[in-house]
Amino acid sequence: MATEEAVSEGESATTVVVSFPEDLSSWGRFQVNTRHFLAYLRKTKGRVREGDVWEEFLDVGCCGNTLDVPLRVERVEGGDRMGPDTEITYEVREACGIQGGWKVQSADGPNEV
Repeated sequence: MATEEAVSEGESATTVVVSFPEDLSSWGRFQVNTRHFLAYLRKTKGRVREGDVWEEFLDVGCCGNTLDVPLRVERVEGGDRMGPDTEITYEVREACGIQGGWKVQSADGPNEV
């Protein structure tokens, strides 16, 4: 039986399936799978619903440009809240033209003076 507090706040989901765009780089895919990023999602996302989109900043390393990635909730299993034990799994969805990485340091980067 659920406690009164759990009912008013919602139950923790057992699994949340999140998608990222197909054109997310291998470095970006590595970043979304790090322990600290998964812990960040578990701590900062409260109620989760299918279709939610989170614009999340990913670290691109020293002196790189910023990379904001749209993560979309595809499925929620169990309760409706992110919890410390919620398993987060990823799926790949269609590309969205995301650009990120080391462009600031490369010849392809901005040429402003």
